[in-house]
Amino acid sequence: MNLRPRARLRRPPAAVPARTAWTAWTVWTAALALLTGCSAPAPAAHPRSDDAAVRAVLAARAHAVLAHDRTAFLATVDPAATAFRTAQAQVFTGLERLPLSSFGYRLRSTGAFPVAGPGQVAADTELSYGLRGYDTAPVTARAYLTLRRSGGHWYVTSQTGGQAAGRHTDVQPWDLGTLTVVTGARSLVLGQGGAAALRGYAGLADRAVPVVDSVWPGAWAHRAIVEVPGTEAGLAALLDAPPAAYQDIAAVTTAELRGTGSAPADRVIVNPQAFAGLSALGRRVVLTHELTHVATRTATTSRTPLWLSEGFADYAGWTGTGTAAARIAPELRHDVTTGHAPELLPSDADFASTAAGLPQAYEGAWLACRLVAARWGQPKLVALYRAAGRSGPTAALHDELGLSVQQFTDQWRAYVKEQLT
Repeated sequence: MNLRPRARLRRPPAAVPARTAWTAWTVWTAALALLTGCSAPAPAAHPRSDDAAVRAVLAARAHAVLAHDRTAFLATVDPAATAFRTAQAQVFTGLERLPLSSFGYRLRSTGAFPVAGPGQVAADTELSYGLRGYDTAPVTARAYLTLRRSGGHWYVTSQTGGQAAGRHTDVQPWDLGTLTVVTGARSLVLGQGGAAALRGYAGLADRAVPVVDSVWPGAWAHRAIVEVPGTEAGLAALLDAPPAAYQDIAAVTTAELRGTGSAPADRVIVNPQAFAGLSALGRRVVLTHELTHVATRTATTSRTPLWLSEGFADYAGWTGTGTAAARIAPELRHDVTTGHAPELLPSDADFASTAAGLPQAYEGAWLACRLVAARWGQPKLVALYRAAGRSGPTAALHDELGLSVQQFTDQWRAYVKEQLT
């Protein structure tokens, strides 16, 4: 039975740029960082009078969104840009369905990068929005808009992907087509497709939140925002990555892509094709795993080894399932029973998507965390996680368990053999 995808990444491949959900405390930094900064030179400055007019249009758009005023929103769109106007009407419909607590633009600069022609201004903007009851700080995204002056008025005439010019608008869920929004008891699901399908994700997330709460006592939102694009191409657009980069990933969190640190606006993004290939148990485990990353984000730093962060997420994912170790760790069990038991804890490199022993890395990491919980108690596992984020695994193992890395490794190796033979 297929319980999990072949891989779940903590970070994307090095060549894959990360979609960024910038937050208020760091500017999603130019790092998921979600909105990666541009490498192209800054556009040439435009007259301040143009900037004032552009700001007025952006303010009118934001006010219209918050006021649910479709007429006012479309009044900011170029009447001559028929296709764009149709797409913007669909965008507004999606925005109207969201529980927005805030929505606005900040004009970073105006200039004449290649998309702007005569009578046009290219605007580099920062889009900021928050979802009421879910985000503790706004998501901030990069948006490149082109505006045109006609009849004494300025209108938005296009939203620029601009990859060739080094200018890239960060794709949002409402940019992918008709947006459906489903509200669960502890979740908000945004996606394309019917409400019935999305309710299934809401149900999974609703059940996952209390499981995560039972394992991780730290402060977090205690709610889930799940994005479910309709296709793998939509997933790639949200993640700003080639489609093949995530085709085997069932789900990933936005801050997981960005790296570590505080994530007040974290989302779980689902690959609908890979997720559909999982069993019911597998879907439950994956959603709980990803929400554990959301919950532990503020305690996770560059010092936290992947065996601990991924192992803890899997430990939470499998909590309460009653599943035997041999079923959870079949690849590692095969290695153990054929005389190829692991000698070392999984390294960060072992979690690379191309690593030959990727399943064994996840399984070994899970057993490492299960060992700590079984012998020292779950609160000690949480304390170990927090300590590792502050001072690294060597100091954390010494301070929390009284063991050296080698001593813990020896105990882990014995535990792996005990559980899998």
